[in-house]
Amino acid sequence: MFKISAFYKFFSVNQPSSLQKKILNKLSNLLIKGTILVSKEGINGTISSHNHYDLDRSINFLKTIGGFDSFDVKYSFSDKDPFIRLKVKLKDEIVSIGDATIDPTKIVGEYVQPEDWNHLISQEDVLVLDTRNTYEVSIGTFKKSVQPETTNFREFPDWLESLESSGIDKNKKVAMFCTGGIRCEKASSLMKAKGFSNIYHLQGGILNYMEKVDKKNSLWKGECFVFDDRVALNHNLEVGSYDMCHGCRMPITQADKLEQEYDRGVSCPNCFDKKTPDQKKRYADRQKQVDLAKLRNEKHIGKTLQSSKK
Repeated sequence: MFKISAFYKFFSVNQPSSLQKKILNKLSNLLIKGTILVSKEGINGTISSHNHYDLDRSINFLKTIGGFDSFDVKYSFSDKDPFIRLKVKLKDEIVSIGDATIDPTKIVGEYVQPEDWNHLISQEDVLVLDTRNTYEVSIGTFKKSVQPETTNFREFPDWLESLESSGIDKNKKVAMFCTGGIRCEKASSLMKAKGFSNIYHLQGGILNYMEKVDKKNSLWKGECFVFDDRVALNHNLEVGSYDMCHGCRMPITQADKLEQEYDRGVSCPNCFDKKTPDQKKRYADRQKQVDLAKLRNEKHIGKTLQSSKK
């Protein structure tokens, strides 16, 4: 059984490249896979291991980093490894919104504990805002939530601008949520800076809600998309019913797999018309290599095993 931990924290990092190397050197000596993003504004990551002791050692090591000594960790488990390698990436932002002036360490919305969330979003005068992308919302969300119809979080500021132009009352209560809480930190900081006064966000996001709120009392409908090979989790934080198209990385259903546009590892109904013949050939060749690696009882992990700065 693989143990998975997801975490983040906004804090000032003076030398991100040095911290990136420090984390990579330490975790490379442990049985750890996953992705960690490092930037001047903090750390954001999800890591896993079948060796639970090594995972705990990794978390304890991260807590020794100045400014990162206290952070919330959300745990889940999976029968399969959701990652194929360890990557520690250097980024401009740990969650990209494209506005360097936004600083959640200085201004942010009011946190709401999962146990209090149902009461808040059941109020008639509350705008329930799902800050995630459309493909995430398509497989699950809270009742009566509004989604900005963004395909990338960097589009959120434009949506907010249009919301302001509509003449919305900036005193209106807004209850926002996302997968683990990090996007709401940025989104709530931006809204507060623009004069919205009653901004609330779900502490720890959907994953924390699923952990703390019993399914029989839940207002969540569907599954929660996660950015790894598990694709989605159900309310018990177990691997859900969705698969992933490795051509576009979008969640797909069993019904999608029966469509003519579905080609395993190459395309699905979401991306079939968006891929060029050259791309489809390249993806088909990649899938062939994956299948051959499985026959040899190996994992196909591409050309590079090293951390990336992309």
